[in-house]
Amino acid sequence: MNEIRDILIGIDFGRKESQISYYDRKAEEPLSVSMKVGTSQYEFPTCICKRVDRGDWCFGREAEYFAREHGAILVDRLYEICEEKNPVMVGQEELQPYELMSVFIGQVLKTLGSVDPIRYTKCLVITVEHLTQNMVRNLQKACEHLGFQEGHYLLQDYSESFFYYTLSQKMDYWNRNVAWFEFTPKSVQFRKLSVGMGAKPVLVTLSKPNETSLSEDLDLRDMEFYQFITRVMGSDVYSSIFITGQGFSQEWAVKSVPLLCKQKRKVFFGTNLFAKGACYTAKEKLEDRKLKGYLYAGDALVKMNIGMEMLVMGSRAYHPLISAGSNWYESSASCELILDRREDLVLSISSMETGEKKKVCMSLPGLPQRPNRTTRLLLELRYQSPKECRITVRDLGFGDMFPAQKKVWTETIKWEE
Repeated sequence: MNEIRDILIGIDFGRKESQISYYDRKAEEPLSVSMKVGTSQYEFPTCICKRVDRGDWCFGREAEYFAREHGAILVDRLYEICEEKNPVMVGQEELQPYELMSVFIGQVLKTLGSVDPIRYTKCLVITVEHLTQNMVRNLQKACEHLGFQEGHYLLQDYSESFFYYTLSQKMDYWNRNVAWFEFTPKSVQFRKLSVGMGAKPVLVTLSKPNETSLSEDLDLRDMEFYQFITRVMGSDVYSSIFITGQGFSQEWAVKSVPLLCKQKRKVFFGTNLFAKGACYTAKEKLEDRKLKGYLYAGDALVKMNIGMEMLVMGSRAYHPLISAGSNWYESSASCELILDRREDLVLSISSMETGEKKKVCMSLPGLPQRPNRTTRLLLELRYQSPKECRITVRDLGFGDMFPAQKKVWTETIKWEE
């Protein structure tokens, strides 16, 4: 590694195995970090263990070794633990999920060889298969626990890593459709990335997953994959094809590979796309901004604008609270307001995709009875998922004249599929 400052890091946090990469400024591309010098052993088990005799931690294959040979305490369900709220017992010690994740991330960062990786990291991007509310909270708290400041760490799912990886390649690779086949040992999933034309910003979409099971018999597996390719790709024109996951091999894909390469399509296969895609995200968001004219309408994107009609400086105006176009786990807002002859709140909501508008009324039962314009409220909005926003309203009172009564109202609004 030739970086000592302003390091851009991508970590693929997987269920069973994970990876880490960093952006090499000389090569002008992300490089994966091998767990064994001189090899292509980029993946390591997603686990940590505590060595009781030493009181320290290790991760990956080393953790498995010490647990197996020396009785160290192994924590090998990190991904599942990160999706939960409850603490975990490690020996006689009770630890929160975010504390275990901070240990894991800290241990992984040491593989970069930097004396102080936290201090010299410009941006860390962690990518996972799917981001849930608990996982977001645990990963955010883990990064903060390690000492990362807000803006110096980012979270994203695999689909967004795929977007940044793809659009960081030569335009010849994505000026038409891009196919993505994600393998497991027993199935394959297809998604199509399409780049819009004309409108600004350019909308980039990823189709919903189309999945099929695959036989263990290799000849039959080849035929099933061949038929699946024919069905999902059809007559559409593709610039490139990416294959990820475990379960694909050119040894059995005798008929499938020639079909993938048809019409001179570029075909790529590898296991480190997501970690490298996370690196490209860091490079794009903190430095390059070459893709600012593109909007990725991914799985985690908020597609609704939320605001309110208010009296501002005596004039009625629309006050935006949350704008569409950001990931749900980055979308929150708050503001203070004073009620004027009302005992409820009305939110204005519009769709980024269709432009459809509607009103959502939130009642405030038990609202303290005060003279008009003497009820001050704190309104907070925070997304819980791409289609679910939680609203919290708190009574702030009105100075010493009308002290706050600590009333709190909550409501969750959901968008239809």
